[in-house]
Amino acid sequence: MLARLTPAEKGEGARYTARPIKVLERPAATMLGVVRQAGTAWRLEPVSRKERELTLAPDGLGDAKEGDLVRASVAGLRGRYGAPTARVAEVIGAMRSEKAVSMIAVEAHGIPHVFPDAALEEARKAPRIGRKDREDWRDLPLVTIDPVDAKDHDDAVHAAPDDDPKNLGGFVVTVAIADVGWYVRPGSALDREAVKRGNSVYFPDRVVPMLPERISNDLCSLVEGKDRPALAVRMVFSADGQKRSHRFHRILMRSAAKLAYTEAQSAFDGKASGAAVAVEPVLGPLWDAYQALARARAEREPLELEIPERKVIVGKSGAIERIVVPERLEAHRLIEEFMIQANVAAAETLEKAKSPLVYRIHDAPSLAKLEALREFLASIEVSLPKSGNLRPSHFNAILSRLRTTTHGQVIHEVVLRTQSQAEYSPENIGHFGLNLRRYAHFTSPIRRYADLLVHRALIGALKLGEGGLPDGIENELPVIAAEISAAERRAMVAERETIDRLVAHWLADRIGATFTGRIAGVTRAGLFVKLDDTGADGFVPISTLGNDYFVHDEARHAVIGRATGEMHQLGDAVEVRLIEAAPLAGALRFEMLSEGRTVPVGRGPKGGRGRPVRARPAGKRAAGRGRGRR
Repeated sequence: MLARLTPAEKGEGARYTARPIKVLERPAATMLGVVRQAGTAWRLEPVSRKERELTLAPDGLGDAKEGDLVRASVAGLRGRYGAPTARVAEVIGAMRSEKAVSMIAVEAHGIPHVFPDAALEEARKAPRIGRKDREDWRDLPLVTIDPVDAKDHDDAVHAAPDDDPKNLGGFVVTVAIADVGWYVRPGSALDREAVKRGNSVYFPDRVVPMLPERISNDLCSLVEGKDRPALAVRMVFSADGQKRSHRFHRILMRSAAKLAYTEAQSAFDGKASGAAVAVEPVLGPLWDAYQALARARAEREPLELEIPERKVIVGKSGAIERIVVPERLEAHRLIEEFMIQANVAAAETLEKAKSPLVYRIHDAPSLAKLEALREFLASIEVSLPKSGNLRPSHFNAILSRLRTTTHGQVIHEVVLRTQSQAEYSPENIGHFGLNLRRYAHFTSPIRRYADLLVHRALIGALKLGEGGLPDGIENELPVIAAEISAAERRAMVAERETIDRLVAHWLADRIGATFTGRIAGVTRAGLFVKLDDTGADGFVPISTLGNDYFVHDEARHAVIGRATGEMHQLGDAVEVRLIEAAPLAGALRFEMLSEGRTVPVGRGPKGGRGRPVRARPAGKRAAGRGRGRR
């Protein structure tokens, strides 16, 4: 509430009177939370960190029980100054098992997760593979290479030396993608549900698929030894990895082998085992072709950020068993580069055909973000070229220069924060990160609606049979592109929040334990620390840092003690103690145990804003008492 204060009249008890001007934020009409019993009363513990706990009305429990996840309607105030009360409107499910944690994100973000009967019926009655307008490539030994725990296999690859004497040392690379467009037709119930979902959402304990499993895990999974329809692109590369030509085909294929990345890598290293032994002659040319494409990639110089990705492994109960950082193999890079080239070929073909098209675009960093980066780099005596001439190679040069210095870790974080977010659009501005002029997602139509649109566009533009784009779709593409971009962002947030909650559950019984980590975020309120062993994020309130007046230096991504010059900066290695874990909110609060680095007093930001903090015993961190993220 925004109010105007006026001095009270003489004789009145209050010093001021307040007249409301504007309601700044109205309380939510509904809230997602977990029912908790407190003596004879019932309360609603919110799943959002921004909401406060509510009391359930005496007759507002309904059929809910202790530990149930519910959607509640927020009622009026209890009395003049009482807290809002709530009434259970819907019981979503029991939260007694950690396996149900992903339900919170699904419900909180409104992610569609129950297929309508019409869509399931269409999947059950899916048409047989159409042989008309389809080439028979079942003799070509295409192979799938995926994570060891993959449930579906929607892309397959093959490579062979080019026998054209005009392309000595060149290669013919084939990428085949499941023909989802054959089974999911425009305007069908499956199609309506797919565009609403936008993409599949991946949680550690479950997947919310874009399409029913009958489609994604069966008919459109390129199962070893089974006939499957596919859309394939055959690309010809020179010996130095430059693409000379390409052509799309609608085919019938039969995968020769299902390989895990580790199996493929062992074969590339000359140690083939398991399923890779039978297709070892196929893997040699794949590796040779990749070597050529890798040289071209290095010449193109896309943005090369090294941000380790952690994978949460959950057991049958849904609880975390361990958190690992999967090794980044050349087999991963091989598949990644083949898919990028297929995506480029799709965009080029559709652009040449003047077909409606949804591009995958990535804008250059904004001027504001570049200026912030420039200020940070200046603080460590590194310069950044003017924004008009900026290319990914400039970022790569800085990353390479600082890789082995004390700023090596922080510079990757800062450069990552500088980048724009990729999205979908019918208007092409290129892909800054990949350093490509045109790019479209083609390689995963079972989990991304954008790819299905590109498949339909290729089928229609190249007259490859049934299942092309409907007439007039170009007028709808701006809206569809915006919706699927929003769905992608929704999925990213939901996946991140679920991992936060699972990790908080996992660490809840380790209060008081110490951990090593790095500062992953700096704000006026405090520091965010990412733990080394789990990747978990937690908060250190600035009021617990030390015996000084700390100032937030935005340019340096640091907080600096005004009197002592003690500095905590983004990327610094630190030791922290876990003070509080809130599993439902996915929040952790830490106490800083490490002393900051000392910088000359007076080099901090002019006019900066800090917060006074309580004194602590000399040489020892005071126990944190501020509130963490909730």
